[in-house]
Amino acid sequence: MKRNYKWALLIAVLGLTSYFWVNSYKSAYAMHIMEGFLPIGWAVFWWALTLPFIIFGLKSIQKNVSEHPELKTMLGVSGAFAFVLSALKIPSVTGSCSHPTGVGLGAVLFGPTAMSVIGTIVLLFQSLLLAHGGLTTLGANAFSMAVVGPFIAYGIYKLGRKMKLSFAVSVFLAAMLGDLGTYIVTSVQLSLAFPAEVGGFFASFIKFAGIFGITQIPLAISEGLLTVIVMNLLIKYNMTELTHLPTVKEAS
Repeated sequence: MKRNYKWALLIAVLGLTSYFWVNSYKSAYAMHIMEGFLPIGWAVFWWALTLPFIIFGLKSIQKNVSEHPELKTMLGVSGAFAFVLSALKIPSVTGSCSHPTGVGLGAVLFGPTAMSVIGTIVLLFQSLLLAHGGLTTLGANAFSMAVVGPFIAYGIYKLGRKMKLSFAVSVFLAAMLGDLGTYIVTSVQLSLAFPAEVGGFFASFIKFAGIFGITQIPLAISEGLLTVIVMNLLIKYNMTELTHLPTVKEAS
């Protein structure tokens, strides 16, 4: 039984490491939109778009847990994975930061709406514990990382399997493109709120997307590879629990 949870211990260690690293890092401008940065109208708008996904996600999680209570641990692992990866801020250009998102794992395992709930909880804890993001901007951050990212990841995974790609390749592409999709949406959000004086939305989008593009592409590739490794570990050591999930049935 202890062997079955050695990956959980690894994630916990990484989580503590990331906590101290993030708190010791002085840059205030990370890719999570920081507290008070968005005008109130846009903050409310993104909350309104995000809430329906959270509601559907709660119903999805309740259904899975009521039918298979043993999946609670896997939901916790998906949340821990997203928390650890999205808390790791990597210095980018112009004093900003980039980071992985970690939402691809849970999206592939449990579906996108379940990950909308888990991702929002992750972002809430990061805003409260790490000053990473904020409460007023939680709706916007959740829409990009906990809604759009998981839906892209899940859609890419299903498309990959439909195209007869291997399970590992499908998971890799899902996690990588889910990560990149999150950053594109965040760039759109910032560009809508702060259009450039010359060139408007499009000029602003090029600026915001360009700031993070240099570091985010290799980060997305790394996240894809790590997600495949963790997925294989979960399947190897927790097959009994995961056989209830359609994704794992496809892989076996």
